[in-house]
Amino acid sequence: MTVSCQLAYCWEMARLLCDARGAYREDFLREIEAQSGGDVRVVLHAGNKTADIHAGSLTSMKRDRRYRKSKIDLMRDGEHSGGNLALLSSPDFHEMATMAIDHLHRMSSTYRYSAHNLRNLQDYLDYYYVLTDVIARKLIDEEITHVVFFMVPHLGYDTVMYQVARALGLKTIVMNQQSLFNDRFFSSSSIEDYGCFDPQAMQAAPLPLEKGQMPDLFFMESSWQQKGRTGTITPTAIIRFLSYVARHNPAKLADPAYLSSNLRRIRDIYGALPAWKDPFADFFHTNALAYFEHLAEYEAGEVDLSQNYVYVPLHNQPEMSASSLGWRYRDQMLIIEAVARNLPDGWRIYVKENPRQGAYARGPLFFHRLNRVTQARLVPSTTSSHALVANARAVATVAGTAGWEGLLSGVPAVTFGGAWYRSLHGVTPFYDGIDFQLIAEMSVDHGALESAFGALMERAHRGIIDQLFFDKVERLDKVANAKAVASEVLGLVREEIPTTFGAL
Repeated sequence: MTVSCQLAYCWEMARLLCDARGAYREDFLREIEAQSGGDVRVVLHAGNKTADIHAGSLTSMKRDRRYRKSKIDLMRDGEHSGGNLALLSSPDFHEMATMAIDHLHRMSSTYRYSAHNLRNLQDYLDYYYVLTDVIARKLIDEEITHVVFFMVPHLGYDTVMYQVARALGLKTIVMNQQSLFNDRFFSSSSIEDYGCFDPQAMQAAPLPLEKGQMPDLFFMESSWQQKGRTGTITPTAIIRFLSYVARHNPAKLADPAYLSSNLRRIRDIYGALPAWKDPFADFFHTNALAYFEHLAEYEAGEVDLSQNYVYVPLHNQPEMSASSLGWRYRDQMLIIEAVARNLPDGWRIYVKENPRQGAYARGPLFFHRLNRVTQARLVPSTTSSHALVANARAVATVAGTAGWEGLLSGVPAVTFGGAWYRSLHGVTPFYDGIDFQLIAEMSVDHGALESAFGALMERAHRGIIDQLFFDKVERLDKVANAKAVASEVLGLVREEIPTTFGAL
């Protein structure tokens, strides 16, 4: 058999499970099959109500009665198959289970009104065992060869799909639209490889970068970077609080002392935080009340930017960049503790909370751990992150944009996770024993950064895979975009084009 025949036979058998949430991504899947000529089939689609697998039902554990097409119904169909044995026997099983449980926890009643009913560790483990077994059996029964993700898995159900696929030895393709590049997306064959590539191996022209220019982030408001008036309690906050009491402890509605005491606490929180931050606009829980009370304690005082310090901006959680690309450092206190262990004498750690953050992963014990790190200080929320970056000796982050901002300002970055820029000039992936004094003295050569950035963009794929970016491109032709995306996915499946990132 010739090589061409071998390849033809191989691709004739390419059968895809695609995690493609959003109706617009159905266009991508139709184009993949249309362009493939029959050698690639989308056998299973995880996504909306028109998909084979209803992603929302798997995450919330609530079957939508209007949705009856799903080929996976965990609570009603099937029996144990043992298809997940490869995953259960993996040496990384406990790490994978921990990650999946963390991702599922984002839909718990502590943080969502429409939540699943998992209540304790055993509930999460039971669900994880069932979900991995059912998905493994479906992948095996449907003879899936490739599992394609149009976003880094981070919602629980997609995390399990990824873990099962890897354990079964299937090919995985993980794509992601980075917020700074409206018409480019990245790819890798594994989450662990995200951000890894060798700039020296690419023959690409440097791309100009304006030194000191801060990226324009559509998800961040300029008002969040400056001091202004503090807030006042809102009618919405009062309604949210009373609704919470009515659901969880209705007898307290007849206790005026309880109600007035908690309303004063809410009022004081609003009075301490900037007006743009509305803590209880969308959700109220006693955990959220405790979080914002702790946060308010750090709002007073000035920040000495002439001090030698490492800047640690916290990621919003739950969020893909921390939850999945952060690996074990999705526990972001580990970053602060790790920096402190390796910090030169007399240096400080300036920590800034993400302006979008709520109570998730920020319980009272988080602040207790933070206070135990004597070198660390949580700065007021109105402190300019641009000034914190520009004056830092180094920026330490899981995979945040602040590390990229540091590079543009000539400040070295230390990454703890899968930052898209972690292989560029000026970046050092964290290792215990790292010398921050040496890192701070490292010169960021802007020309070398532009060269490495050009090499990275040469490996990026053209197209938009996240509809958040549709209005960022002028006169976008959505039909042409779907065709372009499908062509890139086919090239990745057939291994005709390389992934953006891969193990070094």
